Amino acid sequence: MRRFLVLFFLFLSTAFLFSQEKKEKKPKKPAPKWKIHGRFAFIFNQSSFSNWASGGEDTVAGNLNVNYDFNYKKNNLNWDSRINTGFGLSHISDKGYRKTDDRFEFNSLLGIKTGKYWFFSFIANFRTQYTEGFNYKKEPKVLVSDFFSPAYLTFGPGMLWKKSDNLSLNIAPATARYTFVNDFFSGQFGVEEGERLAFGLGFNLSGYYKFLLMENIEMENILLMYTDYLAKIGNVDVDYQTNIRFKVNKSIKMHMTFHAIIDDDASSKIQFRQLFGLGVNYSFHEKVTY
Repeated sequence: MRRFLVLFFLFLSTAFLFSQEKKEKKPKKPAPKWKIHGRFAFIFNQSSFSNWASGGEDTVAGNLNVNYDFNYKKNNLNWDSRINTGFGLSHISDKGYRKTDDRFEFNSLLGIKTGKYWFFSFIANFRTQYTEGFNYKKEPKVLVSDFFSPAYLTFGPGMLWKKSDNLSLNIAPATARYTFVNDFFSGQFGVEEGERLAFGLGFNLSGYYKFLLMENIEMENILLMYTDYLAKIGNVDVDYQTNIRFKVNKSIKMHMTFHAIIDDDASSKIQFRQLFGLGVNYSFHEKVTY
């Protein structure tokens, strides 16, 4: 099953490279130097029951997501940075508050153009979470994560194929990755017992593809694959996320997220997260500079 998923993601990333979009020829406009877009979305869910024969638990849940994109182009230089962060809570009657989302991720990719779509590149990625996370399936609940535990810092040189801001693939065969934990999680997440830091060197592949499924429906795909040369050779970590956005009007959108992670250092099973809801979207910073 694991090999099948890895092959599937490899196939998907290859498809990014050869995807072609048919567009009508239009007069060329000057390319903008800076494109900045900051937006947040708040998704709210609520359910309540009173004398309901089939049973049910009162639930209130909310998710706040912030995305901030920075794109810079000048001559042969291309610099793309993105902040993705989100936090969500739910309150279930008799069980109290539980986390439904908790993440912070920063991506930055610098490219120097060498061909029509090709660039020498340098990538940097940082990701962690804000608060404590628990496994509620065990009694008593078990602490499984905390702020900066784990945290991952990845960077390295490579080659970038970029057709547009919506379609790119980066290959980095010499990528360094640092894993940080606190004392409590020493010995977990690939960090040796008694240590708080682990170093890895490996192959990194990342892809991004965003397109319109149909009018007012947008699909975004984010792929990250990493294999470490120094430990578990041949083992591939996969992080794949799909976001589907349905635009109702300028401020209201329906949002669906499917997020799968394969990482033996974090869990022996495939991690999967799903989010669905109707929420308010607001662009707090949108700017184009020529």
